[in-house]
Amino acid sequence: MFSNLKELIAVYAMPLPLFVIFLGLAALLFFSGRRRGGFGLGALATVMLLLAACSPLADRLLEPLESRYPPLRISGDETWVETIVVLGGGWQPERGGSSLSRLNESSLFRLTEGLKLMQDFPQARLVVSGGSRREGMPPVAEAYAQAAAELGVSAVELVVLDWPTDTASEARAVRDLLDRGSRPLLVTSASHMPRAMAHFRAVGLDPVAAPTHRLVNPGVAWNLAYWLPTSQALSKTERALHEYMGLAALVWEH
Repeated sequence: MFSNLKELIAVYAMPLPLFVIFLGLAALLFFSGRRRGGFGLGALATVMLLLAACSPLADRLLEPLESRYPPLRISGDETWVETIVVLGGGWQPERGGSSLSRLNESSLFRLTEGLKLMQDFPQARLVVSGGSRREGMPPVAEAYAQAAAELGVSAVELVVLDWPTDTASEARAVRDLLDRGSRPLLVTSASHMPRAMAHFRAVGLDPVAAPTHRLVNPGVAWNLAYWLPTSQALSKTERALHEYMGLAALVWEH
């Protein structure tokens, strides 16, 4: 029940679906004779969508999430590293080509970072995680495993957790695999890292953040183009809202 409600909120509490809902309500008001109210609601919905699609707002929302955990610094003395955990993202199994080419952007960044860390810590094993919510669709962990094998990772070095379908269940699956208090390197997108760290700590693990896939560029010049609405900025706003809602839901997931 909670899982279904969480998915509904995650889908409909986003700028574009809310814009469509508000626009529909505005049309109802307009054609029922309350033209001023309908026009006002439609204008408000349009302004909200345009703001959500502007980089200044998108970056302001996303930057606090991405900057919470800095990039992992490697000194060469981390002999304690035994496990690298790569959290699930998305992929398109029906797309042609190698498994690597069928990973979406966030999954590709996550797996690449995990494989790079394996080179830094050859004593560590790689744990890839991620199930599938869609019936008949292979889990993303399977795609990770196939892509890792294509790049030379042996089955001995790899652990596949192909059933967790959200971050909370991924944390529990990794806890069941490791000892309580273990310190795995945790690889996920920078914006997702605060929520992921909170979930893993909630189940008794002590992960070390290894964020990747940063979307905010702090040094970007604030020129005119930066203020114009774009689909990329809208996507960043949606990502930030998704993470803030996920953080708010943590109390009900453990």
